[in-house]
Amino acid sequence: MNIRKKYGVILFLILFLILLFTSCANISTTGFHAGQTTDLKVHYIDVGQGDSIFIQKDGETMLIDAGDNESGKVVVDYLKKNHVSKIDYLIGTHPHSDHIGGLDTVIENFDIGKVMMPKVTHTSKTFEDVLLALKKKDLKLILPKAGDTYGLGDAKWKILAPNGEEYDNFNNYSIVIQLLYKNNSFLFTGDAESQSEKEILQANKKNSLISDVLKIGHHGSSTSTTDEFLQAIQPKVAVISLGKENSYGHPHKEILEKLKKNQVTIFRTDLNGTIIATSDGEQITFEIEKKQEVNKENGETLYIGNKNTKVLHTKNCNQLPAKQNQIYFKNKEQAFKQGYRLHEACQP
Repeated sequence: MNIRKKYGVILFLILFLILLFTSCANISTTGFHAGQTTDLKVHYIDVGQGDSIFIQKDGETMLIDAGDNESGKVVVDYLKKNHVSKIDYLIGTHPHSDHIGGLDTVIENFDIGKVMMPKVTHTSKTFEDVLLALKKKDLKLILPKAGDTYGLGDAKWKILAPNGEEYDNFNNYSIVIQLLYKNNSFLFTGDAESQSEKEILQANKKNSLISDVLKIGHHGSSTSTTDEFLQAIQPKVAVISLGKENSYGHPHKEILEKLKKNQVTIFRTDLNGTIIATSDGEQITFEIEKKQEVNKENGETLYIGNKNTKVLHTKNCNQLPAKQNQIYFKNKEQAFKQGYRLHEACQP
């Protein structure tokens, strides 16, 4: 390593430590926040090959990642469209550019409460830009500690990972978060791979990990979502955040087959665009930006009925009933015979 590069690395470390240990400006919890609603809303923002998840509850907000550098404006525009002025919790899951690339742009455009990133540095300019943006606003970093719990309105979120101090792979430093609201739960995994998943299973009681919605790790790569992890989570719905026709081949075929085998409903940002999950604490409904065409030749279920209301939906309707209220039909005639009627927006 030449002298210039060596000093550059040292400066990175110094700046990271300064952000970690120096005091920050007072954090205000007042001001207008997005969507003054009692429901929990989780927005899986379409940022292409990357992650960005916006969460709002009782006027409080959280942003987990912000895609790559080019996605910063996409995230900012989306948040402003939703009348956001402050982000109470800003999470950078790990220092890869497709997760933290847009964070500096977000920091520059909004009031920021608390910022959490794992204890690991990176020599990339992307990482440097985030640290400089934090320093400019005198924001201090909070380190994630597995087991710690925070509030978001009357919902709560718990840190499940990282559990170790050092990893060979940056992905395993990913902050993994479980979000809980009454009887509903969501799991956000960053790019956590099999090693991190194993540590999560070892550190938690199995039933405590059960989550209704799982954000699939590492964009659907086969390096994540092991059989053991999926069995412990028992998700009803999986969300995969990725870019269309990406060069990594995500999502990998074996992951899709695994989810299908376990009867998990799949949403993908490359096919569905931005995905919004809304929870009232008992059931979760989904809205999607764009609908994927159903393949009528593959023999899959084409219609989903609501057992309570007797309303029939197409498989990719953005107003599907909660999983426990769903009943499946291969054709609408079968549903009609059982007294179901078409949902006016589905147009099957």
